[in-house]
Amino acid sequence: MNPLFRLIPLAAAVALATGCANKAPTSPAAVPAANVPATSSDFPEATPESAGVDARKLIQLSQWLREGQLDVRSLLIVKDGKLVFERYSEGLTRDHNYELYSITKGITSLLAGMMIDEKKLGLDDGAADVIGRWRPATAPAFADKRDVSLRHLLSMSTGLQYDFKPTDDPIYYGAPDRLKLAAGTRQKEAPGKTFEYTDVSPILAAAMVSAAAGKPIDQLARERLFVPMGMKNADWDRADGTGLVSSGWGLRLRAMDMAKIGQLVLDGGRWQGRQLVSQDWVTQMTTPKVAPDFGYYWWVHNIVKGEAEIGSMGFKGQFITVLPEHHAVVVMTSMLSVKGGLREADCVNTFRQVVNDYVIPAMASAKPAAEASASEAALKQELAASLKSRGVPGVSADPTDTPRL
Repeated sequence: MNPLFRLIPLAAAVALATGCANKAPTSPAAVPAANVPATSSDFPEATPESAGVDARKLIQLSQWLREGQLDVRSLLIVKDGKLVFERYSEGLTRDHNYELYSITKGITSLLAGMMIDEKKLGLDDGAADVIGRWRPATAPAFADKRDVSLRHLLSMSTGLQYDFKPTDDPIYYGAPDRLKLAAGTRQKEAPGKTFEYTDVSPILAAAMVSAAAGKPIDQLARERLFVPMGMKNADWDRADGTGLVSSGWGLRLRAMDMAKIGQLVLDGGRWQGRQLVSQDWVTQMTTPKVAPDFGYYWWVHNIVKGEAEIGSMGFKGQFITVLPEHHAVVVMTSMLSVKGGLREADCVNTFRQVVNDYVIPAMASAKPAAEASASEAALKQELAASLKSRGVPGVSADPTDTPRL
């Protein structure tokens, strides 16, 4: 049985009853994956019907996106470890990568877990202490933030106030030293009390993980995730003047490699038989903390309410969603409207429709073989039509939003 199918529905209760975030790991320890070559490149492909997925619902999904001119650039479904649906638009290919925005945070949590598994970092380690030792010049500025720990950074509950500038805030564009900006924040309330989604947190998290690893977080990601998992064309852009990337944005992956991250989480930290991060950490990471729908940079029951579901999402409509009950992963990249706020943005609600109205119903049952054959042919025609279609962006594009080869 998939470990998340067993653990996710009980995650909140386990956290309250046993304090799982403080338990000693009981699952297999992760094995360092540095310099280990990929065992294979991408997922094996299968027809939807062979995996018990109704191709007709997927045709309807693609038509809905195309006829509505929704700017969905890639949409993938992996079922039982096989790629059963792969849709691209406007001439895009499997090899294009995309700016993932806050999905970067989800990958950061996996990397933090690796450092915790190896006892190089702890959830209760203070940001001021770890970063102060790593960058001594910052120590005085962080002196008033000694109560902020890694736990608070990953659960978005630091209590720090950052005076965000709506237009071209330097935290995103052109900052010579993002740590200096983060150090200038003020403590408006005690850490751990209130969930507040702020991009100061991943800057500090990137610094803490880099300090623990003894190397930049983007190098750690390449050695411990991208290479071992056979990822192609992965980049982590927008470093500041000191070379530090933020762990909140800037990561670029192919949709195929986003799906690999989802599969890694679905399988409790294992990839092709190797434990890259411990199952214990995956369980902690996907257990709600201060907010009822947010763990350590991963969302819980954010897209699907009626069954187990966990995921990571990014600005303008980037998504990785894991469906344990179906042993499936759904990935989407897009340029959709962000009106409506963090949880109810138009792009989030569009993805909810994708998953709840089409993907999950498609997994309800397989069709007779003769019927399946006709559906498969129609699906190929529809995917060819989508490849020639161009959606209308629902949000303004930055240069970083251009897919790259």
